[in-house]
Amino acid sequence: MDRLEMNRRTMNMALEVIKLTKLFPVCQESKVVTYQIIKSSTSTAANYRSAGRGKSSKDFIAKLGIAEEECDETIFWLEMISLANLAPVEAMLPIKQEAAEILAIIVSSIKTAKKNLDK
Repeated sequence: MDRLEMNRRTMNMALEVIKLTKLFPVCQESKVVTYQIIKSSTSTAANYRSAGRGKSSKDFIAKLGIAEEECDETIFWLEMISLANLAPVEAMLPIKQEAAEILAIIVSSIKTAKKNLDK
């Protein structure tokens, strides 16, 4: 998968998260969760995109590391949404699956980049 496709997938995931939050009931808990999951999902996309413009291999790896953390946080918030019954499970499952795939790709990219750095 090329960088442009991953840029598209990460941005699409963030957009799907934004749509998901529109299903939440209006309450204090949903305000907090909405802010956090929109922040982490958009940060995943922004940091993945930024990694592509890394000034060095170490910069690339560092920015991918941030994208990894933010994607993992997005998965955490999706789990929290499920446990708190803030949205229907069927609305979250495709987003959670996509986030898990994106996280696996990012982790694999970091491993490959680190291996190439050691050469």
